[in-house]
Amino acid sequence: MEERPTPPPEPRARQPGWDSLLVCIAVYIATSVGRIHQLFPILSVVRPALLATAASIGLYLLVQSGQRRIGRLHSRPTLWLLGLLLWGALSAPFALNQGVAIGSWIDFAETVVMAFVVAGSVRRVRDVERLILVYFAVTVVYTIVILSRFQLGSGDWRLGRLYYYDANDLATLIVTAMPLGLYFVLGQRRMAVRIVALVSLAVLAIGLIRSGSRGGFIAFLALAAFVLLGFTTIRARARVAGLVVLLAIVFGTASDRYWEQMQTLLNPHQDYNLTSDAGRVKIWKRGLGYMAERPVVGVGMQNFHVAEGTISPLARLQERGIGVRWGAAHNCFIQVGAELGVPGLVLFAGLLGITLATLRKTARRARAALPPQRDVARLAQSLMAALIGFAVGAFFLSLAYADMLYMLVAFSIGLMKTARAVLPVRTLVSQ
Repeated sequence: MEERPTPPPEPRARQPGWDSLLVCIAVYIATSVGRIHQLFPILSVVRPALLATAASIGLYLLVQSGQRRIGRLHSRPTLWLLGLLLWGALSAPFALNQGVAIGSWIDFAETVVMAFVVAGSVRRVRDVERLILVYFAVTVVYTIVILSRFQLGSGDWRLGRLYYYDANDLATLIVTAMPLGLYFVLGQRRMAVRIVALVSLAVLAIGLIRSGSRGGFIAFLALAAFVLLGFTTIRARARVAGLVVLLAIVFGTASDRYWEQMQTLLNPHQDYNLTSDAGRVKIWKRGLGYMAERPVVGVGMQNFHVAEGTISPLARLQERGIGVRWGAAHNCFIQVGAELGVPGLVLFAGLLGITLATLRKTARRARAALPPQRDVARLAQSLMAALIGFAVGAFFLSLAYADMLYMLVAFSIGLMKTARAVLPVRTLVSQ
């Protein structure tokens, strides 16, 4: 009997690389988060933000197959995000200034739509890596440009007015990018990538110090605690080594004036935020008052400053010719609660909580899989750290509708979507 030749082994499936949709998404992240067109105004001639948004949406609608089908986006964070978007629309007709509320909602709707497009563009775990690398890289570029172009002010110890972000916003952006950079330092095999990521983390640490942000410093401490105690996908020795390097940079570059400012956290009686009507504590109390007065629909999206100038207790001073500052909430939770009412606050806090909880489950299931899906677990914990950094930093800032948050949520939804495809069925839970 003639022996049949053994068939050659089937070639290993090639991992898909960058395509036109991912390139457009990368440009969108570079403009919405990295503000690259403001750093280099010559780019504004070609309107990169508008082109990237339109091209991304168009290409995504054209490639509705496989992992890129819209139906694959179904998850609990998706439902909470849609709920927040819908509630913003329902509350707009009841806003103090309807024009501001409607215009702000349209901008927010664009952000949410692009978050779904970003999540929908992901085909494999490798795509999530690519997109978080873009987020990390554009944050590093933004920080380098700021450090090179802007001199220190306010007593020569912190950065003053910057492009788009102020110094406090920049600090929060940096803290959200740090764990993504740490993923490439500790989780990559290629030494060149690890070295570049480590140098980039050093740049971000310097930018954090130069920002002089106390909220950013608290967010960094929260991030450090999570990395040390919760980043279980990296060996404890490696985590400690990474944190030691970052702390060495922070302590080595900070001035005496910086530490004097940080010490006010331990001696709050000298802090204007506790004593002044323009300080955060009294602003927060007024924000709680707006929430109590309008608990269902709030004062309207991005209308907190309108409330400060029209219905706050201080507004009566204008009748006596005393100017009143129409300021921001300086707390993303107070901001949402005052602007969208209690339902809006529940949806916003729920979005953060559900995303963190689902990432935690994804990481746990990935580690329990056979074989363990280490990249999925590490990415999930990196995104958890970034969201925790945002939540702590934005507790002192009005960043409830900031692109940086919704890009992190988009990466998380994209990772959850791909995890369903790579993890065995028995390790998955309903997401």
